[in-house]
Amino acid sequence: MKAIKNITVGFIVSFVGSLPLGYLNIVGVEVFSKSGLNSLVSYLFGVIIIEAFVIYFTVIFANQLMHNKKLMKGIDFFAIFFLLLLAFLFYAYSGQTFQDHNYLLQYVQYSPFIIGMVLCGLNFLQIPFWVGWNLYLMNANHISLVKKLKFHYILGTLIGTFWGMLAAIVILDSLSRNSFSFSKYIMPICIPLFFVVLAIWQTFKVYKKYIKK
Repeated sequence: MKAIKNITVGFIVSFVGSLPLGYLNIVGVEVFSKSGLNSLVSYLFGVIIIEAFVIYFTVIFANQLMHNKKLMKGIDFFAIFFLLLLAFLFYAYSGQTFQDHNYLLQYVQYSPFIIGMVLCGLNFLQIPFWVGWNLYLMNANHISLVKKLKFHYILGTLIGTFWGMLAAIVILDSLSRNSFSFSKYIMPICIPLFFVVLAIWQTFKVYKKYIKK
């Protein structure tokens, strides 16, 4: 029963966490539109392999990471730079369309599996995300991570990530094919603005957490 609960909770958290727009989903749209479903599945497997390691180590070392103030402080500050960098990249290359050779196409030229692994490995924001969720779920007794039960939880999160990203990518690809110009509006305005807002919110949290006090 605990195993089923772990899988279910892991699936829900990861599925919902995979739906918001992010660069992994955007590149996934490119892979899907250029190379089809098989390549997209390969890309997603690359993503979840790296995520499996991240989730495993955050489960094992969640308490240590949260109590290591220097490490968490570094991650919090770096997150601001990372989000602003993403905003700049999407804005700088927004003049091109899905049909043009844009900067995302350089990734699609390589193995989708490797692309997924590399880009997921660069997603440093997933570390505090999973540390926070793991601690909350453990403290609230929503999951049990003793012995083999932690692997049931990890399995649920990986399944949730796969289906969450797949759903988000298919929906984004569908939107990009209708009369609404994805490149003209979302790429130069919505996506950079989304990351800027996240950076502002992250800055506020860093100020409140480290500077104000």
